[in-house]
Amino acid sequence: MSDRASGRADARDLFESGVVAAAAGVAAVAGSYAVTGLTPAFVAAPVSDFVVASTPDAVITWSIQTLGDVGGQLGFLLALALAVGGFALASAAGAALADRFAVPAAPVAAVVCVAVALALTGALVPALAAGASAGVVVGLASLGRETDGSGSVSPVAARRRVLQALAGAFAFGGVGAVLGSRKGGGISTDDGPVSAGVGSLLAEADEKSLDVDGIEPLVSEQFYQVDINSVDPTVDREDWTLSVTGAVEEEVEFDYDEIAGTTGSVEHRFVTLRCVGERLNGRKMDTALWTGVPVTDLLDSAGIDAGENCCVMLRAADDYFEEFPLSALREGFLAFEMNGQPLPRGHGHPVRALIPGHWGEINVKWLTEIEVLEEEAKGYWEKRGWHGTGPVNTVAKLHAVNRLEGEEIQVGGHAYAGTRDVRKVEVSTDGGETWTEATLSDPLPGEDVWRQWEYTYEATDPHEVVVRATDGEGTLQPKAERNPFPSGPTGWVAKRVEP
Repeated sequence: MSDRASGRADARDLFESGVVAAAAGVAAVAGSYAVTGLTPAFVAAPVSDFVVASTPDAVITWSIQTLGDVGGQLGFLLALALAVGGFALASAAGAALADRFAVPAAPVAAVVCVAVALALTGALVPALAAGASAGVVVGLASLGRETDGSGSVSPVAARRRVLQALAGAFAFGGVGAVLGSRKGGGISTDDGPVSAGVGSLLAEADEKSLDVDGIEPLVSEQFYQVDINSVDPTVDREDWTLSVTGAVEEEVEFDYDEIAGTTGSVEHRFVTLRCVGERLNGRKMDTALWTGVPVTDLLDSAGIDAGENCCVMLRAADDYFEEFPLSALREGFLAFEMNGQPLPRGHGHPVRALIPGHWGEINVKWLTEIEVLEEEAKGYWEKRGWHGTGPVNTVAKLHAVNRLEGEEIQVGGHAYAGTRDVRKVEVSTDGGETWTEATLSDPLPGEDVWRQWEYTYEATDPHEVVVRATDGEGTLQPKAERNPFPSGPTGWVAKRVEP
């Protein structure tokens, strides 16, 4: 064979081996997902954690402000690609090792992939699923492996190998997507009967909600979710404990039954949460009815051995942590139910913290420790330049623009000012020249709850609608616009309306 022909054969073999390895990588990741779903045992989960930890703080801040949720999705896609690439290299290494010792490639590639998956997650069954899936694809590609006189795979056989490998990857990908999507991390979130107290409060919220198309009712139907993880932790409430440590008279520890079983102290609270990194008129602000117990029940058991000016650090099962003044925790709440159902995994199952009037970031999910500190420390986001531990900013959002009969236009949204409450919302239909007070929904019980607003008027020409809120202390929402970083967005929301 000529040098040119030999070079072409080598390039063909290299390409074919690369495609087979990539297909095996896809199959390995899909096989793991089929068994685990989107849980920490999924092989891409630790890769995603690595991507987040390795991303510079400036890039994360830019992504939050510019890309929003898309930034997190792109980061997870990168983690998936890296995981596929890693298992592709593992499969290729296994195949090369098999060739060296003249043994079948499929089992060797499978063993190498199992070892890689175990190193990533420490979970045996998902690792076996990843290895078996990769091994099957490598085995499919090995069927009918014909070589020409020089030892290279013939062109026809090479094409067949590629097609067989791709078919295997496609099959595993499809099956993995279907099976994995059905797994919820072992935590049931099915709707069930709610207690009479919860049912009465939810009915009250429904009755007080304004009839405005395009805005959430007073109890949100789709509650926003923001985490530092692409894959949330799975915490078994039977094994979960919450400890109170640090500057206390006696460190104490509670299990789930000790907290949820404190029937004398169990309360139902409407609480609104807002993300510090959201856009001014974004939709990362929602309300739910939470069931739980006051944090003071736990603090009193431990006995605080520090002054009122000390701080507290909340720590979570996913290694997230946030610090804020102990005085803010005094009115805090430990929630274990959301709208009458067990707390969903994505919202902190089995127990999360709710700190009235503060940005969402300090309402730590998957809570495992309350540490009382005698000196200030920085939380997860404060170390990255954010200052979201302070009281939430007042905002009136404009989400609905509805064309009614004739020349009538209805605008509406939500207003929120933390524990300061909302006194009024004003609407301008001439770009801020004149203002009219909007209709507010009747307030829900609670000190940290949003309100809906609505205003209907007539217009025939294009115009700019501007909204602003005044809190319960009489302070007008700031007009000056400010980006979310570092202390949350401010400004008046404005929208161009075409009748």
